[in-house]
Amino acid sequence: MSSQRSRVIRYLQDFSIPLIAGVVAALFMANVAPETYHYWFGSGHGAEDGIWELPGHFTAFGHHLTLSFLINDIFMVFFFAIAAKEITEAGLPGGSLNPLRKAINPLFATVGGVVGPVAVFFICIQLAAGMGIYDKTSELWPAVSRGWGIPTATDIALAWLVARAVFGGSHPAVNFLLLLAVADDALGLGIIAIFYGDPAHPAEPGWLALVGMGVAFAYLMRARNVKSWVPYIFVAGPFAWCGLMLAHMHPALALVPIVPFMPGPKRDTGLFAGEDEVDIMGEETARDLHIGHSTLDRFEHSISLPVDFGLFFFAIANAGVRFEAVGPMTWIILASLVIGKTGGVVGMSVLGKLMGFSLPRGMGYRDLVMAGFIAGLGLTVALFVATAAFPASMGTLQGEAKMGALMSAGVGLVAVLVGRIFGMHKDRSVPEAESDETRQAA
Repeated sequence: MSSQRSRVIRYLQDFSIPLIAGVVAALFMANVAPETYHYWFGSGHGAEDGIWELPGHFTAFGHHLTLSFLINDIFMVFFFAIAAKEITEAGLPGGSLNPLRKAINPLFATVGGVVGPVAVFFICIQLAAGMGIYDKTSELWPAVSRGWGIPTATDIALAWLVARAVFGGSHPAVNFLLLLAVADDALGLGIIAIFYGDPAHPAEPGWLALVGMGVAFAYLMRARNVKSWVPYIFVAGPFAWCGLMLAHMHPALALVPIVPFMPGPKRDTGLFAGEDEVDIMGEETARDLHIGHSTLDRFEHSISLPVDFGLFFFAIANAGVRFEAVGPMTWIILASLVIGKTGGVVGMSVLGKLMGFSLPRGMGYRDLVMAGFIAGLGLTVALFVATAAFPASMGTLQGEAKMGALMSAGVGLVAVLVGRIFGMHKDRSVPEAESDETRQAA
């Protein structure tokens, strides 16, 4: 019975069912019972704005402890930490981004994944103005242009899920896309802090010294060969989180600079990313030889279940949009995500390759185009940025932008269908000895 339950749980995790269910629940509540949805998941100053908050009216750095704050500012820290773990392992010997020179091309693609959507966004709003949809002389025009940051984001969870479905779990394109998505979202959160900040609380970068202290603690623990993941997360992590909060920057990435200091698996260069001694030998053999999972793997094994199921609450707190909100900004955001991401990622990645920074071994141009297309899946992270770009006072624009972000979920369905048609799924990445040119010729 327990093994059957484990299979069900693994299925729910592998296919991001909690996240998808959260999106559906949020849409249902926002359209059927909008007042109830606002009470439970609205953002604002707690009871002052008719929103639920923890009894006692406690605050953290001036933020009321609403469900929105608890989910977006605390829970999501652990989600980004899981993504950082995957990237860290990909950079270890045998990983698809090792040597680290291999990460240069994905970072080129990240720049394209930001510049491309922004360019398409501004082209679209200019075209819309030329068609009379927006009036450049009206007071609304400056507000319209604020939406440029929304399509820069990529939904890490769903992009990861779709990439695994299209390419296979260990294909190098998966880690390429994962690094791109995390870097995209890091830039997205930076855009929020710099361009969409609260005028009443401007950024105070001096407090980022606390982030540096957290990193220093993590470095010292690594130097002393601390094997438990707990002090990395709950000793070094809070310094980084508090530093970002006090700097008036979003704290969701607090653990990203901490996680890479955790001891990772010792792998032969012939092994695939994500495998350590226990994965290769099997649990029983490893136990007989007194070999255990690495700190990074134990960390993931400990928190992956609550994080995967917690995405239900992240989705329900951010995806509540009225269906009547479809408007011009909806299509602008969707076009910026799909066209801008694909073109920007492919264009800058090809430029990087021409400059001598090759794609990860085993990844060809066809994989690159598909990865760029999948990166257009903005969904929940784009929803997150839309809330900051268009405050509640711009209700019409915010609703239209969020609907565009939701529609980008269709990218996942199209990508899986195209991937199946062209037979792109592979259970294993191409061996390290095989060159990019060999794979393309095949």
